[in-house]
Amino acid sequence: MTSLNTYRAGPDADGHFGIYGGRYVAETLMPLILDVEKSYRAAQNDPEFVREMTYYFSQYVGRPSPLYFAQRLSDHLGGAKIYFKREDLNHTGAHKINNCIGQILLARRMGKKRIIAETGAGQHGVATATVCALFGLSCTIYMGAKDIDRQAPNVFRMKMLGAEVVPVTAGSCSLKDAMNEAMRDWVARVEDTYYLIGTVAGPHPFPEMVRDFQSVIGEEVRDQIIAAEGRLPDSLLACIGGGSNAMGLFYPFLDDADVDIVAVEAAGEGVETGKHAASLSAGAPGVLHGNRTYLLQDDDGQITEAHSISAGLDYPGIGPEHAWLHDSGRVSYVSVTDREAVAAFQLCTRLEGIIPALESSHAIAHACKTAPGLGGDHVMVMNLSGRGDKDIATLAAQMEARP
Repeated sequence: MTSLNTYRAGPDADGHFGIYGGRYVAETLMPLILDVEKSYRAAQNDPEFVREMTYYFSQYVGRPSPLYFAQRLSDHLGGAKIYFKREDLNHTGAHKINNCIGQILLARRMGKKRIIAETGAGQHGVATATVCALFGLSCTIYMGAKDIDRQAPNVFRMKMLGAEVVPVTAGSCSLKDAMNEAMRDWVARVEDTYYLIGTVAGPHPFPEMVRDFQSVIGEEVRDQIIAAEGRLPDSLLACIGGGSNAMGLFYPFLDDADVDIVAVEAAGEGVETGKHAASLSAGAPGVLHGNRTYLLQDDDGQITEAHSISAGLDYPGIGPEHAWLHDSGRVSYVSVTDREAVAAFQLCTRLEGIIPALESSHAIAHACKTAPGLGGDHVMVMNLSGRGDKDIATLAAQMEARP
């Protein structure tokens, strides 16, 4: 494909990134979705909205998050200098709070009193429950029954914050099914309800809007790495499920041709086994949750179950902008297995004293593979998207089974 003058112009007026994205929703939802878009455009151009969001980013979330040089991990691997963007240090422990601050301020401008959301690992659910508590709004979180079992600490946190957590027992009892139930709820109560989507997926304008709110990650990295190294990084690295932390890091660098950009999917037990969540490596274009994108599906177009040890990556699709960047070749998409992610988790914990989320451990695992082959002057920035205390029960079971 011919290189574009810019990779930052999308989506088009109808919400498309190339052939991906768009709005594939029930007729009942269209007026509300158009209202969300209209309200977001007005907010983007309102200095008061920007001022309010900046205030909560700095005074409530704790931004800017640090850019930390992982000296011991870099020395251990040899080769590239590895920096961590410490989104795990944000209030609530992950990048998810960035998007939740932006969308809750928008929902308030729209006069919505009830917030619904879906969650997998629970970090988006906790962030949503947190901002609802902050502004005194009703909060309902849909969560797969399997994820409720493996993310018990986050379920408890959501309930303490006043949210109703609704178990979803349909399908694979994970993130896809939680999003299905949230969409059904939204259709039934469009008048008073705002659906606070947690990743760069769903009907337009959500992929664009979530990307914009998360882009604070990459914008901070540009300034921080120039302060640390006097130049832009040679490569960027992030894990992807739906893809919000990756898009937040990548978007401000998409037009910097000298910066290699790599996203890491969950290969689960191995892409060849069929038990994985690698929708770009092993999926095909289709429609789910209001947008056209790469999906895991069978020969009849039925969505197949995803698998990952990480609840946050256990989703059979990917944000539509990632699908377009994949086809254009601007971003490289690779995959890492459960076993490799657990090994990277242990290595990072013991060398850096940082317990990373299992999601982020996938990106660390890829860094472990590639950093030794790069020169000592290669600067790599990896997004440490969340902290791993939520995953301790999962890891304990895994390590007990495979000591």
